[in-house]
Amino acid sequence: MEKGLRQGDPLAPFLFLLVAEALNGLIHKAKELNKYKGVEVGEERLEVTHLQFADDSIFFCDALDSNIRAIKGILQTFELVSGLKVKFFKSALYGINVKVEDISEWAESLNCVVGAVPFKYLGISVGANPKKLSTWALLLTA
Repeated sequence: MEKGLRQGDPLAPFLFLLVAEALNGLIHKAKELNKYKGVEVGEERLEVTHLQFADDSIFFCDALDSNIRAIKGILQTFELVSGLKVKFFKSALYGINVKVEDISEWAESLNCVVGAVPFKYLGISVGANPKKLSTWALLLTA
């Protein structure tokens, strides 16, 4: 009981979903308090703040100091309340139409690396030119 669940325990995925929901709640609370703003997409201007898949999360926001501070605060709070550690050194910060100096400064404050577009996320190329056949090669051969 003191060591938690064993690896392979069927309860582990459910426990992780509860913990991931806590991160989701922190993000929504920051948005509600106007501390964090996602990006608007589509004709209906749907605001997207983050996506989560298993133990992977991706944050979307405008390139503002306040958003970077909010992400850092959200992740630090998540670490405190969950007891889990965010592996910042495995994380990357990507910018689209953002000054390289700003991205570098923010990546340093988050203790992560600067990533380059296009990149792969969950095996899918993000930011690649959709008009190039090479972008779709992996899907066409599957």
